Amino acid sequence: MYVQRVDTGVAAGRRARTVGPYVVLTALDRSGSVAKVSAARYIARTPDGERTVLLSTPPPGVDPARFITEADASRYLVGRWALPAAECAGPGKGVAWHASPYVPVLPLPTVLAVHGGPLPEATVRALGVALAETLSVTHGQNLVHAGVSPAAVLVAHDGPRLGCFGAVRAAAPALSGIDAGALAPEQASGGMPRPLGDVYALGATLAYAATGSTAPERDEVPTWLRSVVAGCLARDPAHRPQLRDVVHQLASIDGPAEPPLGFGATERAAALLGPGWLPPRIVAALAHQAASVLAAETAVAAAGPFHQHP
Repeated sequence: MYVQRVDTGVAAGRRARTVGPYVVLTALDRSGSVAKVSAARYIARTPDGERTVLLSTPPPGVDPARFITEADASRYLVGRWALPAAECAGPGKGVAWHASPYVPVLPLPTVLAVHGGPLPEATVRALGVALAETLSVTHGQNLVHAGVSPAAVLVAHDGPRLGCFGAVRAAAPALSGIDAGALAPEQASGGMPRPLGDVYALGATLAYAATGSTAPERDEVPTWLRSVVAGCLARDPAHRPQLRDVVHQLASIDGPAEPPLGFGATERAAALLGPGWLPPRIVAALAHQAASVLAAETAVAAAGPFHQHP
């Protein structure tokens, strides 16, 4: 069974690691994960124990100033399943970081590891609809996410949270830390991130959830998902589907796809994210993380500044 270890280091006589006003409790991403992560992510808490957050810092090779620029822009995201930054600080104030209020979450690669393999159809459908609707809202705001990948998807009890906004833009031109399997060909060749690049990344992410790979062979993809993945992963952006069509297919809706309302697609995810949408092992792992974080002792003594990677 997967166990999230939450340890400030006090019990072992170590001084706590601090980032900005926060004491790090644990890394969010599983050690040894093969997934590319576009930020170093932690669960952290204020020394007085009053606030717990999901905290991110730029990985090696990413310009901290660009990282914070994208984090600041994410404040304007309004999609239900988006994960905007609630606060951030640039490298001029020490290490660059941004934070969002804590909810128990597991990155999608960790979810597959805990489950022991590809996820059930009901889980993948629910994830796909929620993510497609979130991207539809983002595009309706005239924004491009440019960071969708398996590692960008954080799974909570009530649905996914889509983070890593602007990861491709922040990592340019080297694209350090970016999952190449989720990067649209036109972006990999240096093109500007566009909405249809998000559609490509969504297809790669759904393929990963259903098979464990962002680029599986056609016959490895479940039959019910093949047309969605094949369409999203079309090399020519003009041949990729609209997000409302992805929602329509994954939600198994009869009749023509509905036109978008307001900022984005008509919401269908809520109906798919009811009791039982997550496998039992994932529910147990989320509950264990929540209990461990609640019980964690926060170090009062700071370890000094947390130095930025070069």
